[in-house]
Amino acid sequence: MTSLRARDLMTPDVVTVPPETPVLAIARLLADRGISAVPVVDGEGKVAGIVTEADLIRRLAGEEDKPHSWLGSLFSNQERDAERYARTHGMTAKDVMTEEVVSVDPDTLASAVAHLMEDKGIRRVLVVQDGRLRGLVSRADLLRALVAPGGEQGELSDDRIRRAVLAAMKKEPWADTFYTMVDVHEGVVEFHGFSRSAAVQRGLRVLAENVAGVKEVRDLTQPMPVYLFASA
Repeated sequence: MTSLRARDLMTPDVVTVPPETPVLAIARLLADRGISAVPVVDGEGKVAGIVTEADLIRRLAGEEDKPHSWLGSLFSNQERDAERYARTHGMTAKDVMTEEVVSVDPDTLASAVAHLMEDKGIRRVLVVQDGRLRGLVSRADLLRALVAPGGEQGELSDDRIRRAVLAAMKKEPWADTFYTMVDVHEGVVEFHGFSRSAAVQRGLRVLAENVAGVKEVRDLTQPMPVYLFASA
């Protein structure tokens, strides 16, 4: 794994939200996608922050906050209390997000990424170039790199297949990379998440079968929920 860099490990197709996204919508997104955080990206594509499960739990816990007593208010820090109030009562991503995002550039060595996660006690780092999000490296990505055959030479065949499938999907207007996730294990492509129709499912199967190195395709998607289909 010594020669691998962040660009080799990262998930390039990252779910993001704009700063104005309601907190409830973010909570639903994390639950539906089975993810623990979502980057916040502004209109220019630059990373503004990240909303994690911890941020949402802090927001929920804030509803139980009690006002300071008269005596306690004499020793309170107004600036700090105002910031805490905004984070624990905010209604949108820009209010509750963590602005100090831990990030690396695409050429950062995998070992440096691992040390950064360990030092910061975090589960993921964003891969950012010129202020714009390029991908995300999670602990799971590091573990896959560690156990992948040929990992010392940077040969992540499953990762390359996954990136090839995602790249092919992005070229097709009917393929949804937002609600449909791709995973690859030993050359077997699995589609997770939601799909719009049986025709799209069939198209995805054929698309993946045409990618070099794919041994099998498994469609594990579910029908698109009405509330997601209406907003998509």
